[in-house]
Amino acid sequence: MRKILITGATGQIGSDLTPALQRRYGNDNVIASGRKTRPTSTMLAAGPFEFVDVRNFQALDKIVRKYQIDTIFHLASILSAAGEARPQHAWDVNTNGLYNVLELGRLHGCAIFFPSSIGAFGPSTPPDNTPQETIQRPRTIYGISKLSGELLCDYYHIRFGVDTRGLRFPGLISHETLPGGGTTDYAVEIFYAALRDRKYCCFLRRGTFLDMMYLKDAIRAAIELMEAKPDQLIHRNAYNVTAMSFAPENLAAEIKKMIPDFTMSYKVDPIRQAIADSWPNKMDDSAARLEWGWRPQYDLPAMSRDMIAKLSRKMEDLYGTDET
Repeated sequence: MRKILITGATGQIGSDLTPALQRRYGNDNVIASGRKTRPTSTMLAAGPFEFVDVRNFQALDKIVRKYQIDTIFHLASILSAAGEARPQHAWDVNTNGLYNVLELGRLHGCAIFFPSSIGAFGPSTPPDNTPQETIQRPRTIYGISKLSGELLCDYYHIRFGVDTRGLRFPGLISHETLPGGGTTDYAVEIFYAALRDRKYCCFLRRGTFLDMMYLKDAIRAAIELMEAKPDQLIHRNAYNVTAMSFAPENLAAEIKKMIPDFTMSYKVDPIRQAIADSWPNKMDDSAARLEWGWRPQYDLPAMSRDMIAKLSRKMEDLYGTDET
């Protein structure tokens, strides 16, 4: 990787991945981009930024030529719950955006990173220790677009030799960005609510186990996969990766250890609950461990401690008081 383009750089993954890549490859060699969300002043000051809609092939092509891009981290996407609210728009952004990026890979020899998701599975997928290769029948437009993306990436690698690589991310937990319409967003919202209000109303029911990962691990996984030698990779696209599996009450109990007066209630959102019920409880990520050495560093207690510490400082800066 010498010149890197990140689409969706202002989103949950991009907000952490962009500075991580800048530290590793140099600020001028990492070009961040987004469609309409204004980047932070820190991101604007750190390196080049381009406003672009991933559905506009000509605009993307111009950026790739301008900066002589050789690697694209394609993060621009509409998430699960937001996608169900506007399914036609989600398909347009998620699928046509990826197609344009893959075409850039074919025409310009760019390596492509594509993040898939546990959303690419469905209710007929084995929910426990979900295999790397298994039945995938998603029932959301988000999941359908992610599964289509996995197949497109495989096709462009096999048919055109494009260096496509990708991960099936579980729910991601981050202190950098606010929730953006995902089914696993409760695991981010709960920390803000715990620090601010000492209470949280969860939109998933008790006992809903889902695969989760701290964003720091997710960023490291993406970089490690893209830096792996090609001859190490058997599956190449859509590697299962995981770090922890928990239900809402498990996370609440962990937070309560640090904020003793925290309480949680439940008001189930039928749409997001149905989505969560169709996803795995925990994936088997042995292929990623064997082929390129994947190992998570954060479990539930370590992630919770770091989230509380980071958000406490963030909220103190925002509001001028220590929320803990």
